[in-house]
Amino acid sequence: MTLSSGSRLGPYEILAPLGAGGMGEVYRARDTRLDRTVAIKILPAHLSDKPMAGERFEREARAISALSHPNICHLYDVGSQDGLRFLVMEYLEGETLADRLGKGPLPLDQFLKCALELCEGLEAAHRSGVVHRDLKPGNIMLTKAGAKLLDFGLAKPSVAADSGGSRLQTMSRSLTAEGSWVGTFQYMSPEQVEGKDVDARSDIFSLGAVLYEMLTGRRAFEGKSQLSVASAVLEKEPASISEAKPMTPQVLDYAIRTCLAKEPERRWQTVRDLAHLLTWIAQSGTRADALAPRAGRRKARERWFFAALAVTVAALLVLGVREARRTPVEENVIRGYIKPMTGSNLLLSDASGLSLSPDGRTLAYVASTPDRKSVLWIRPIESLRAQPLAGTSGAKYPFWSPDGRFVGFFAGGKLKTIEPSGGPALALCDAADGRGGTWNRDGIILFAPSVNSPIHRVSTSGGVSVPVTTLELSKNEISHRWPYFLPDGRHFLFLAGSVFTSTENPTNTILLGSLDSHETRGLMRTHAGAIYASGHILFLRQNTLMAQPLDLTRLELAGDAVPVADPVQEAEIFSRGLFSASENGRLAYVEGRAGAERQLVWYDRSGKQVGTVPGNGAYASPRISPDGKRVLFYLDSGGYDIWTYDIVRGVKTPQTFGSSSAQGNIFPVWSPDGKRIAYTSYHDGKYFLSQKVSDGSSEAEVLLEGIDRYRFPSDWSPDGKTLMYHEGSQGGWSIWVLPLTGDRKPHPFLKIPVSLRDATFSPDGKWVAYCSTESGEYKVYIAPFPGPGGKWLVSSGAGYSPRWRRDGREIFYFSPDNEVMAVDVKPAVNLVEVGTAHPLFETFSYGVFGRFDVTPDGQRFIVPFEPGEPGTAITLVVNWPADLKR
Repeated sequence: MTLSSGSRLGPYEILAPLGAGGMGEVYRARDTRLDRTVAIKILPAHLSDKPMAGERFEREARAISALSHPNICHLYDVGSQDGLRFLVMEYLEGETLADRLGKGPLPLDQFLKCALELCEGLEAAHRSGVVHRDLKPGNIMLTKAGAKLLDFGLAKPSVAADSGGSRLQTMSRSLTAEGSWVGTFQYMSPEQVEGKDVDARSDIFSLGAVLYEMLTGRRAFEGKSQLSVASAVLEKEPASISEAKPMTPQVLDYAIRTCLAKEPERRWQTVRDLAHLLTWIAQSGTRADALAPRAGRRKARERWFFAALAVTVAALLVLGVREARRTPVEENVIRGYIKPMTGSNLLLSDASGLSLSPDGRTLAYVASTPDRKSVLWIRPIESLRAQPLAGTSGAKYPFWSPDGRFVGFFAGGKLKTIEPSGGPALALCDAADGRGGTWNRDGIILFAPSVNSPIHRVSTSGGVSVPVTTLELSKNEISHRWPYFLPDGRHFLFLAGSVFTSTENPTNTILLGSLDSHETRGLMRTHAGAIYASGHILFLRQNTLMAQPLDLTRLELAGDAVPVADPVQEAEIFSRGLFSASENGRLAYVEGRAGAERQLVWYDRSGKQVGTVPGNGAYASPRISPDGKRVLFYLDSGGYDIWTYDIVRGVKTPQTFGSSSAQGNIFPVWSPDGKRIAYTSYHDGKYFLSQKVSDGSSEAEVLLEGIDRYRFPSDWSPDGKTLMYHEGSQGGWSIWVLPLTGDRKPHPFLKIPVSLRDATFSPDGKWVAYCSTESGEYKVYIAPFPGPGGKWLVSSGAGYSPRWRRDGREIFYFSPDNEVMAVDVKPAVNLVEVGTAHPLFETFSYGVFGRFDVTPDGQRFIVPFEPGEPGTAITLVVNWPADLKR
């Protein structure tokens, strides 16, 4: 039956015929409801009375409806009218692969691109339990958006996806009754030709036949009749690809021949196995053929054997294809790259993290999403795609359970766990500013709950954590962080020291601790955290990743440290390198050196970028002067120094000099008249509060003598008489008040046993906005100054870095979802009326304190913008210990 132009099937107006086949006719049509062009496939009237044809047609609808992938034609609707069944599908502009092959074979780069797209689409179908069964060039459309799989009319559920195996076999036999084969002979698998039940490996055979033709311009199996073609599929091997394309890498020849193996067990067992090797070929370019032996004088059988062996090893090493089915790889080291998904960038400056699962098959890492949120991503090494995990906004420092079934991470002031396949994130306990975790087989997690704390332990069932280490301030142990269990699950490594340490002459120590004792033992000096893998401690020496043997019996270092990778990135302010390793010799790291470049970006209230401070650098903690004409910030340039930027003149001026990684000046705040600045000066292992004149005309003056724990200024009171500052403790942070007149004796602002920070004075000096973890996560509150009095909750959820508008009628803060929030407030004599928080705009902001600042009128915001690292990839090394033998 042919439908005429202008006729209708429900709301769909037929425009023109597109083509016809044995199982349907296809028309271009218009969806009158949505005013879009669609493709409609109908079951021909002469087949409508055949139950088998109707069953196949309905099965296509069920098969396609289960699939949603960029490389599969989308199904929009299913319907029937006047005895006609029809499908409404995505209308694709382009040409079929069959039409394209009529012009000749594809160039190698086009071939690889198209082949990988076909692999992704077919893998998605197989993952959903659908076998296509009629894969051929005519069922592949080439569009501007890429290759798309069409026509699932012969598709069926795979046995693996349906426990009713006998029912499926019965169904298959019934549909191949009446003396007909299902599929197209030149692309059928041997088991299809023989009428046997098929699984995903049958599609892999058909894909191999399609790839062969794409590359050579010839069909893999030819014949003068259907019978002769079927015989060729069952008994003959296709001619070598190199005969038609002499410059084709033998690796590629091997990849396709493996698809075309007669026995399903000898083929690639999943499409992703093939895709991994094709990806490696695409990335390796002309080097891909180097792995194939150039043994022209050997017999053909020997050449193919050794080529197959070499390629199998290469595929295993680079891409982690199942070891149990591949040749051992003890003497080979291969390096490759894993790139974030399109629209996603790695967030590196705070070393938010990457973590390989214990078996090395899955990578968890922190990156942005296209909608500018920071979340946890999961990337199976065998897959070409990574997936963001819902419920992980603001996630940091992922780590795995020993069995790989869960990922731990920190977010919202909590230690949380989540399954890598997705699901709810479960909060185990408080962790105000978590700094790393590790998990043993007894269900114990060790972690650092804050920047100033010892290592704590908690059960995987949750509860209140308890410390297992003790800070020794006399040894400059301001922080214990980055714990890592050794294989026995009782001993663990951790970093002790301060984030302010020299990378050339580090004072931090990797300590060995135990769950069974409070004693610790120093193993080595280093500036950043370390892990254990493959018999070695992996640690950074400046930007070189080193490996040093560890005797697990004696728990002692057992040899010299040797370099493994260089350069490897480190976030110095967090004392953490961006690397991870699995138990089976796989290593992941980010190349580069410390000092990520950022921008100081101006935004208006709608989030529109309205300017920048010229130049990029490691900007942090910006503060706008009271008159709105200058910006104060500190900059990491090998050490930490304080600078000002004159907005009118466009001039940057250093305020402090001569810093290094062992001493520096950070977290500056303005005096109310803008003539002085207060800041933290770090040197000799102590933290001082200092001040100096902002025009550079005087030397620094110490306001508060140094202590051996973190101490950072937060705000200066409007009357100039009081400096508010943070002080680190084992429980987190506390807010202190330093009078600048009288006895100048500091005292705590609030005496409550929670972590407090980010204190900022209201413009009239009568109120303080601050952050507290009393609810379990940092939230913004208001309390009267100097007190006593009540308090009022400002933020609807977690919040950081509150800032006041000059008239005191609005507070801004930063949310864990990277949003600048605004709240109307009306302070009165003894109370505050707080409005509803609402988001203004999203942006990536660097830092722990001072995430942004706002102009006095509340109309412009300056942010140390941290966009992530576009184009940055994660380096993957398989069997890295083999390099040590050399």
